[in-house]
Amino acid sequence: MNFIEMIEYLESLGLLDVLLPFLLVFTISFAVLLKSKILGDNKRPFNTIVAFVLAMAVVIPHVMWGTADPTDGKLTTGLIDVVEVMNRSLPNVSLIMVASIMALLLIGVFGHDVNLGATDMIGWIVIFSIGAVALIFANAAGWLGNVPPWLSWLFEEDTASLLIVILVFGIIIAFITREGDEMEERKSMKEFFEGLYGGK
Repeated sequence: MNFIEMIEYLESLGLLDVLLPFLLVFTISFAVLLKSKILGDNKRPFNTIVAFVLAMAVVIPHVMWGTADPTDGKLTTGLIDVVEVMNRSLPNVSLIMVASIMALLLIGVFGHDVNLGATDMIGWIVIFSIGAVALIFANAAGWLGNVPPWLSWLFEEDTASLLIVILVFGIIIAFITREGDEMEERKSMKEFFEGLYGGK
């Protein structure tokens, strides 16, 4: 049995319809209840029961009255099928998360002091990184349609390979030639978010 057959087997057992939605709703509900302390302090058993009930209330209607049509998003009773809505929307949410992480990685590689008000260069690095990631993901998803002929060279394999080589050599040279004081002054991820959003 290969990985594809294993995933298909897990899906036939209800991985997408029961297990993953249950775990997601249970985890989020439990975390919110625990953090907000709605039921009081040190009420972990009560939080567990409430989160379990909420997760089952999402999964059971889908199993009992689901239409098995992923494009419908409704139960046979006419109510919204929460599981189908989650299964349709979560890939897009994951795409946004991955794109955001890629943008943060690019920002971290090209600018060690990410403060939009520091220099014009850092600001341009942030804008370029976010724009590049957005363009790459939009093209991969087919949202751009037909790319203009004068931009088609950007998406050719040879161009991508050349850009990767240039970036790698640029990163290596930057790390080698960077002074020791600058290396010690690299901000942590917490300081990065504080500087980006104006935190103290």
